[in-house]
This record gives sequence, C-alpha cells and structure tokens, in this order.
Amino acid sequence: MNRYAETQQSALRQDPHEFQQRLHELCAEKYADPLGFVLEAYDWPLNGQPGPDQWQAEVLTDIGHQVEERAFDGINPVLPIRRAVSSGHGAGKSGLVSMIVDWIMSTRRNAQGSVTANTADQLEYKTWAAVRAWTALCITSAWFEINSSIMYRKGCRATWFCVPLPNNEDKSDAFQGQHARSSTSFYILDEASGIGPKIAEVVEGGLTDGEPMIFLTGNMVRNTGMFYEAVFGKQSPRWNPMVIDTRETKLANKALIAQWEEDYGVDSDFFRVRVRGLAPRASELQYIDKERVDLARARTQPHLPQDPLVAGFDVSGGGNAWNVIRFRRGLNGRAKAPIRMPGAADPDRSKRVAICAELLNDTRPDHYLAALFVDAAYGAAIVATLHSMGHDRVYEVNFGGESPDPHQANMRAYMYAKYKEWLLYGSLPDDDNLCDQTILPGYHLNKKGQLLIESKEDLQKRGERSPDDADAEVLTFAQPVAVRKPQTAASRLRNISAGSSWMGS
Repeated sequence: MNRYAETQQSALRQDPHEFQQRLHELCAEKYADPLGFVLEAYDWPLNGQPGPDQWQAEVLTDIGHQVEERAFDGINPVLPIRRAVSSGHGAGKSGLVSMIVDWIMSTRRNAQGSVTANTADQLEYKTWAAVRAWTALCITSAWFEINSSIMYRKGCRATWFCVPLPNNEDKSDAFQGQHARSSTSFYILDEASGIGPKIAEVVEGGLTDGEPMIFLTGNMVRNTGMFYEAVFGKQSPRWNPMVIDTRETKLANKALIAQWEEDYGVDSDFFRVRVRGLAPRASELQYIDKERVDLARARTQPHLPQDPLVAGFDVSGGGNAWNVIRFRRGLNGRAKAPIRMPGAADPDRSKRVAICAELLNDTRPDHYLAALFVDAAYGAAIVATLHSMGHDRVYEVNFGGESPDPHQANMRAYMYAKYKEWLLYGSLPDDDNLCDQTILPGYHLNKKGQLLIESKEDLQKRGERSPDDADAEVLTFAQPVAVRKPQTAASRLRNISAGSSWMGS
C-alpha cells in the first residue's frame, strides 16, 4: 500500500488536522524526490498504468538529483535545473508535465510557474487540460484552486501560482517578472519547437533567482531553434536531453504506428518526428511556419478595387468539426468576418444552403461574391442545390483531386502551396482558430517528388483538432477568379424583359 492510501485511511480514523500534518510532512520529505512524490501522491494505477512509464521515472529521478546537487538554501540563487525531452506522439509528455507541476507546487512555498505551448489549442485542450486533470487526482488537490487561467494555493494567489500563457511573440513580456527569490520559479514549454526566440529570451532571463527550473517537451518538428539546440545542438550538455521513441513506451498505439510506418516509411521525416522523437531532415516538418503566420497576422494589407471577393466553405461531416466559411479579397484576408456553425447543427443542410444563397444574392459592390469554393467531401449536395437555384458562381473542390500544377500531388497540396506563398504578402485576421490551424499540417514528398500535405484525417489521428478554419481559408486559392461585376437591378429587369418578349430571340 502506498503512502497515499495510508494517509487516506489514516484520515478516516483521525481528525483533519492530523491529516494535514501528515500531508505537509509528506511534501517536505519529497522536496528533492519528485519520483517519490508522484508514486505517493496519486492513487495508482491510473489509466491502467501501475505507475509512471520508465522514461518518466528516469526524468523525475534526474530532476531530484539536480535538486540535491544544488542544495538551494532559500537565500542564495543556484544554477537552473534544465531538462529537455523530445518524443513521438502518445509517449506521455502531458502526464510528465502535470506530475512536475503538482510536485513543484506542492513542495515549494510561493513557487511561481508558467506553462505555454506552441498553439492556443495545444495549451488549452491538451497541456493545461492535463495539468487540471492530474491536479484533481493529486493528494494535495484540496490545497489549490485551478481553472482555465490559473492554478494557485488557496489564500496565496499573488505569490504561489502557476499560469498558462499563450505563445505570442508580441506579448512575450507576459513571461517577465516571475522571480521567486526564496523559492522556485519554473517554466514549462510544451511543443517547444514552436516557441519563438523572443519568448525563449524572456524565459531565460527569468532563471536568475532562487531555485529556477525550465522544462522543454514536444515533437522535434524543426531542426533549428531553442528546442533543437537543447536536444541535438550545442546547448545539449546543459539540458541533459532525452529522446523517446513512442514504440518503446507503455502508452504506444502500436496499430496506428504500424499504419504510419506503412504509409510514410520508418525513415521519413513524418515518422522520425511523430514516432521516433528525432529531428526532421528538412528545415521544418510543419509546411507553414509560425513566423510567416505571425507576420501576416500583424500586417495590414488593403485590397485593390478590382480584387474579387472569394469564399471557401469547409463543410462539416458532424461531430466536433465546424462548418466554416472564410473570405479573402486579394491580399486582404480580413475582407469579411468568417461564418462558423457547429458540425452537429443543421443536419438537413437547409440552413447552410440558405446562408450560401444569401451571400450569393448580395449584389452590393463590397459584398458581391465572385466565387464560392466548397469542399466536395461533405458539400457536394450543397453545391448541387445551389446550382439548381441558379447560382453559377459555386465550385465544388475535391481536396484529393488532381492538381493543376505537377509539383503538387493533389488539390490539397496545390491550395496549401498557394496559401503559403500568399502569406508572404497577405494579411490574416487576428484569429487564433485560423492561425493555430494553419501551422498544424506536416508535409512530405511522394516517390515522384510531389508535395503532399498531411490530411485532416491524419491530423486528427495524432490528436489535433479538425483544421476547419484553415481548410476553409485554403479553399479560396482553388483557382484564379476574374473580376465579375454584379448586375444592377435595372440590367436584370432588362434581361428578364428581353427574354420574355416576342422580339427577344
């Protein structure tokens, strides 16, 4: 029976004050023993696992050894404790991050921490969600308040806390001022390949006081930057890095990994990064880099008067996916606010058809839609209905269809290539959904040397959300659109009159 179970049983026999005393003794005892804390603080087995995976236990043990070596006395600052872990998908990185957060927050009075990740979705729905779930299972859970924006010791919110911070280079100053001179200031950078240089610089500056700690985890999707240097580059001696092959972990999805090996090959960049924890041979596995997206997001680019307004409609098949219509006018990606509808809504498509018809019927000069491109996977019936209503500016697009450019293997790759090129000059809206999804897909070249972009299905298989906003945006690049002026009411009346007259032939 572990200490957790013993303490719980003791609490049933003794008063709450005795229970709290035992709990404080446990946390003091595990100050330099994170593995011991983890084994005692959670009621194992969890999720069918008897305890931490072997590699998780090795990391936790090493952190404990570093704490002992530094012997922080509460006054004189010590060198930062650094660990970097590169792994494939599903190895248990989020679990490790959560264990570390609970250990630090439970064993160090007035600890202050920040957790970030490469995208807002990753931070909210994976990294921080895991911290919240593990904290709820921890023996010290009653000590803390935790929600979507902060975890703090009750009664000590201003001095004893951990917060999730978005990966936003323009707001890197949010990471400043975290100085716990008599305790531990800690930083956790998940999916650290996507963390930009400004944030890395600010975080490094926060390691000057007390007993600082910094942890980098994630898939090594780039062979440049802070994370790469920490694991494979010149900085690696300071980080004591670990590379985890998901195939060797308890949590591995062996069937899916075998499928990836068959589809991509064991030495492909996809397999190297997503399974083996290695760096890609190409400059980055992400097809569209975050810096390019950030610059487009910050850029204001007006459209020209002759630029046509075009729209892309990514139609949901239901579930958690969204129906998304996005608009673009030349280099202006902010020409019109997007339209978004939950995937479970409108099962008979009537509302979606009505929205499209309303857009196509609007003849005001600034609203006239020159072309609507609709994803064929779930939108074929919508296109057919709109055609039957007389709307001829609607085009069905098959993402897997033939590309007009022989350098791309299919339409998905063709549209993403056009989108990537456009991002060098175009302006994106300040929209987390779109910007986070744009940088998600990976890529590789097929045996013919043609570009292939990671499919929506493969993204979801590796745990990402459906990139509905990004796919709607790339649909606006399906084909060039000529300027087409809307008919005035008078001209439509003349055409109708001419067509119905005995002199109209």
